[in-house]
Amino acid sequence: MRILHVDTERGWRGGERQTLWLAAELARRGHVSVIAARRGEPLAERAAAAGIDVVDCAPASELDVRAAWRLRRTIRERRVDIVHAHTAHAVAVAAIATLRLGVPLIVARRVDFPLRANAGTRWKYGRAAVIVAVSRAVARVLERGGIPPGQIRVVPDGVDLDRAVSPASADTLRALGAAPGMPLVVQVAQLVGHKDPVNFVRAMRRVRERVRGVHALLVGDGPLRGAVEAEVRALDLGGVVHVAGYRTDADALLAAADVACLSSRDEGMGSVLLDALAFGIPVAATSAGGIPEVIVHGESGLLAAPENPVALGDAIATLLEDPGLRARLSHNARERSHEFSVERMTDRTMSVYEEALSATGGGRRSRTAPASSSSSA
Repeated sequence: MRILHVDTERGWRGGERQTLWLAAELARRGHVSVIAARRGEPLAERAAAAGIDVVDCAPASELDVRAAWRLRRTIRERRVDIVHAHTAHAVAVAAIATLRLGVPLIVARRVDFPLRANAGTRWKYGRAAVIVAVSRAVARVLERGGIPPGQIRVVPDGVDLDRAVSPASADTLRALGAAPGMPLVVQVAQLVGHKDPVNFVRAMRRVRERVRGVHALLVGDGPLRGAVEAEVRALDLGGVVHVAGYRTDADALLAAADVACLSSRDEGMGSVLLDALAFGIPVAATSAGGIPEVIVHGESGLLAAPENPVALGDAIATLLEDPGLRARLSHNARERSHEFSVERMTDRTMSVYEEALSATGGGRRSRTAPASSSSSA
């Protein structure tokens, strides 16, 4: 099977990592993966380094016809069987590129934001053979936006369980302001509205009241960095909350945590939580969106209502204060992580591809993915 993965985002976030992991696992199984991404961006560079074929795709807008035409030429020249648009901005250009080619379009939806109520959105999502939602929460949002349930399949994101990740060194933690050996909370997330990083800062004020010597690292960058730093100053948390910015060693920092956190107001799934599970790090998070489908309250972490910093802070503090609870949740987290392996995610995605090809009667049939591995909304 030949799959063209389209991801036109800049930077490196969870969606780009999922695209790379899926493409690499498909290639390992003997399929051909081609990634269409912006030249010079992390996804294109990391895919090339992994030996995956990369074509340049840098649309000036969602309706960039020239970019769609180049993508269409790639589909024809590479004899592509499936086009998989991995990000919202890639959907329109992929929808245009596949017109009248008989090649199924698969669209990934990783956020639980409502779809825009306009003709363009209805058209581009209507072009999809299947829309893959990363959680049941996202599937429900899609249905409320007018997407027929039969067009939606739920395929959770995956995590690479074979990675060898060593916790960040004491020197690295010290350089970021966190005192080695003291209780450490780490949140890896963009500093954007739906991740609600200010909620995390306010939660840490509550934690400081209960846990002596606690430190927190906020790993990520974004438009709310100024607001986050202002809140740190306003709450006199300069010696507690350390804004680390974008880091290429985010995995190592997370692996060094006593507690991982995600303070989101809205969340499709929260793929960073899969890393916490794989590393055996107990989680304190909000119950926003698809998070409860990853973190089982009281079993692999503790959940609090969104936009409630006191409740989130109490969840963090409870984990830090109870070593026995942390040990139990850590064990359960590692066990649960196997439900979200890259291999299982790929099995489920392959079943979606098979279903789409069968419905259109096109492409080469794969002989590697069991039909029973599909998951529907």
